[in-house]
Amino acid sequence: MNPDEIKRFYEQSGVVLHYAVAVDRVGLWRSEQMLFTRMFTPEHNLLEVGCGAGRIAIGLYREGYRNLTAMDCSEEMIDVARTLAEERGVKVPFSVGDACALDYTDSQFDGVIFGFNGLMQIPGLDRRELAMREIARVLKPGGYFVFTTHDRSNPRYRKHWKDEQRAWELEQQHPLYEDFGDRIGDTPWGDMFIHVPDRAEIHDALTRSGFFLLACRERGELANEPPEVREFSDECLFWVARKTDHLSASS
Repeated sequence: MNPDEIKRFYEQSGVVLHYAVAVDRVGLWRSEQMLFTRMFTPEHNLLEVGCGAGRIAIGLYREGYRNLTAMDCSEEMIDVARTLAEERGVKVPFSVGDACALDYTDSQFDGVIFGFNGLMQIPGLDRRELAMREIARVLKPGGYFVFTTHDRSNPRYRKHWKDEQRAWELEQQHPLYEDFGDRIGDTPWGDMFIHVPDRAEIHDALTRSGFFLLACRERGELANEPPEVREFSDECLFWVARKTDHLSASS
């Protein structure tokens, strides 16, 4: 899957509007609010990668977090995020950037957030791990990385993945798929790519990227979300990882 095609999907006006409306209509999920405020204090210097129209960053600012930086690959999303933030008196620096080549210095942040399954919208295992290594690079030793993914072991989708496994065995998978777990779903704005991992895949990728996995929890375990959140996003997993110290990461 071409990363530029994925980027173009998130530059469409309808997609941008969908994310912009969610800033106020959805806001921080209860699970996000619970986890972020447990892991990070308002004094922490935080980076949000894949911020979209600013739902999480603006939500955290409203919770009293002021040391926030947010970036996204879509210039259209960032333009809207800046406008929404200004209208709401939110002072967060939003910028356009690439998760696989972060424009920040080593050990700059206390924590990094990659919300709403954004990491899994990077095609290719190598690229996703490159993004993880970049996140590890800009994190201080001991800093926390919090992100979400879907879960390939979810019983709701067992038949789909059984059929997909059979297709891969017969070499009849979708021609745009690079890794087992890739999925292209139909949306009102066209095809949307996402990778759906299993838990072992994420654990191994984190380890190779210099992280120690602390926790993995289903969203429903953390909070009972209101209808607006469940309509905006289906069930997902929250991952919490800690950057290892330099000695451990290089050993």
